[in-house]
Amino acid sequence: MTTHPDDRPVTLSLPAPRGRRALLRAALASTAALGAGVATGSAPAVAAPRTGGPRPRTPQEALRALVHGNRRWHARHQVHPHEGEADRVAAVSGQRPFALVLGCIDSRVPPELIFDQGLGDLMTVRSAGEVLDEAVLGSIAYGVIELGIPLVMVLGHQSCGAVAAAVRADETGERPPAHIDYVAERIRPAIDRGQTGDARIDATITANVRLVRGLLRAEPDIATRVEAGRLAVVGARYELGTQLVHLVR
Repeated sequence: MTTHPDDRPVTLSLPAPRGRRALLRAALASTAALGAGVATGSAPAVAAPRTGGPRPRTPQEALRALVHGNRRWHARHQVHPHEGEADRVAAVSGQRPFALVLGCIDSRVPPELIFDQGLGDLMTVRSAGEVLDEAVLGSIAYGVIELGIPLVMVLGHQSCGAVAAAVRADETGERPPAHIDYVAERIRPAIDRGQTGDARIDATITANVRLVRGLLRAEPDIATRVEAGRLAVVGARYELGTQLVHLVR
């Protein structure tokens, strides 16, 4: 597994939009090209809490807030923002999340915890292996279009069971039980056939993040916002062993 240095400033390279909705629909049913990477680094180990400060409004500010929060989680210096009585009262009148995290359903990877964020900070959408379907796409579209969220992060993680199931099914030819087959088929285009064993599963976890990121960037409504600099769609993976999130190029 390859990781990236954690001591460089956060930067974003926003790619030009590409593809059409028809391409996305076809890709969800069969295969798709992997999305282009984002050249980016990480933030200092611990940052001052955002509590009481302005809400991140740009993709760069939103990504920085997530990276800083993850470093606090890693260092056991969480500040648990926006959990007080005033925050709960304010939440009654509406929501203004600054980032949307599309993550896996794995119980060990709750976005609000690993990014040290509080009530109303994140919109989270979770499916096994970050797999896209119409409900997931509609949920992301709501956050981006209706709420004006400036950052979407596709978050994979170490030891993903959904990816492992997809790799096993591909290798053995045996269909997974029930609706797990649906998930496996959508992860299949990301399988790294240049690796074997556990290395194949680990490489596929990262490749799947790139796949889903690319599919989202191909969505016209998302691509328009990316091109205008109002939105960034980035990929990342969480390492269970270190509790650190690394951005995926």
